[in-house]
Amino acid sequence: MNARIQIASLALVSLLLGGCATPPNKPNYTQFRTENPRSVLIVPTVNRSVDVDAPDYFLATISRPIAERGYYVFPVHLVKSVMEESGLNDANMVHSNDPTRLGKLFNTDSIMYITIERWDARYAVLSTTTTVELTYVLKSAKTGETLWNNHQTIVYQPQQNNSNGIAGLIASAVVAAMQKAAPNYIPLAQQANNQAVNTRGLGVPAGPYDSHYLKDQSEF
Repeated sequence: MNARIQIASLALVSLLLGGCATPPNKPNYTQFRTENPRSVLIVPTVNRSVDVDAPDYFLATISRPIAERGYYVFPVHLVKSVMEESGLNDANMVHSNDPTRLGKLFNTDSIMYITIERWDARYAVLSTTTTVELTYVLKSAKTGETLWNNHQTIVYQPQQNNSNGIAGLIASAVVAAMQKAAPNYIPLAQQANNQAVNTRGLGVPAGPYDSHYLKDQSEF
């Protein structure tokens, strides 16, 4: 009986510990509120993934959620062209450059630096796992200080259909092969951007072109 009680107690403790997930630390929005940026310059993305095309695909997904949050967003492809003409054609060099220099070049309030940590699809045992991992950092174009940062990892793995025996295994293999051959990263990037920008208490406060501007200070 004692052994059963001990096992039950251990199971209960494990359950309680498993349910006590530590929430992300709330960012400090003091500097953000002090500067209250109105415009965001999104610079070319640093790519640490194995997909050389990832930055171009990603840039097509990031402007809209920030603009819808109430900020003026400089056209990303125009920004890229101007930077290339100014000798800033390497993303790593842009990220390590002085933010105030970019601020003067574009007359912007803030600069968004994004790093693609992962952008890949991995095949294993009749399934393909597609992963998008991104790091976001918003810096002041006036002082170079960090105003906000976020990190997102989105993973997609189609559920295996083994209920129909061999037919289910074949179907799973076909789906996995298709996912591996042509993974669709865009929905994952869009989900990551949405969670990074719009999550209450962790995302970006409403900008001056949003009706909630300066009304969400209790959340941010």
